[in-house]
Amino acid sequence: MSDELLEIADALYALPLGDFTPARDARAKEHKGTDLAAPLKALKKPSLAAWVVNLFVRRDPDQVEQVLAMGAALREAQAGMSGSELRALTKQRRQLTAAITTQARGLAREEGVKVTEAVADQVEATLTAAMVSERCGEAVRSGMLVASLATTGMDDVDVESAVAVPAALGFTATPREAEAAPAPPKLTVVPDPDKDEKARAAAQDALDQAEEQVEEARGAHDEAAAEVEELRSRQLQIEGEIDELKRKIAALEETYDEVDDELGDAETVRDEAKETLDEAVSERDEAAAALKRLS
Repeated sequence: MSDELLEIADALYALPLGDFTPARDARAKEHKGTDLAAPLKALKKPSLAAWVVNLFVRRDPDQVEQVLAMGAALREAQAGMSGSELRALTKQRRQLTAAITTQARGLAREEGVKVTEAVADQVEATLTAAMVSERCGEAVRSGMLVASLATTGMDDVDVESAVAVPAALGFTATPREAEAAPAPPKLTVVPDPDKDEKARAAAQDALDQAEEQVEEARGAHDEAAAEVEELRSRQLQIEGEIDELKRKIAALEETYDEVDDELGDAETVRDEAKETLDEAVSERDEAAAALKRLS
């Protein structure tokens, strides 16, 4: 049963995202009454990020294998690397996964699916996980991801829950080329007697719309220019206030230096007065003692 389940799952996870659920339910119905019905019905619809990765794995399997091989080589090499070498390695790996993410987004766009920056971040995190973790690499290679992956290589990742079925780990997705778009039907051109008039009317409508857009753009430009002038005026005002504060600070610093000099002189006078006071007190005490002895 496992091989047949993997074969069916491989085909289901290669479908456009919107086709997955009805196709899965149809296959489960086909196998109603067999051991395959329940596991087929239990197959989870992939997240958008997981679907993008699955798509890329099937469309460009050679590049995926190169990335996974590079990841394995880097994992072996980084054991003896210094801190600076590891930082350089991390930077190179980030550049590679970013480039592949861009390619994957392009493939999704060809399928009519828009990939936001948030989803792209999940795709890149999944590709990075595939490079730093062998188990994550197996999950990506299966083409049956149902959720994105993220790991530093030092933490434990529940890889089995990120794939359609645990047996997908070790399975390699079947490559698939993009389906050719159907040829557009041939149209019979019927001459239109009002063709020129309609063309002029369409051109006038286009001109009117363009004029409206010009006016809107001019208004937006005028508002932005006014705001620039206002901010520039405010900037000049602040610069003047800063210059005034600098002058005040310079004057205060000069006054501080003068007071500091005067303080030093005053401390010297105080210390000399203290010495004179101490001498006078000592002489008084000696005179008082002498008087006491004579009494």
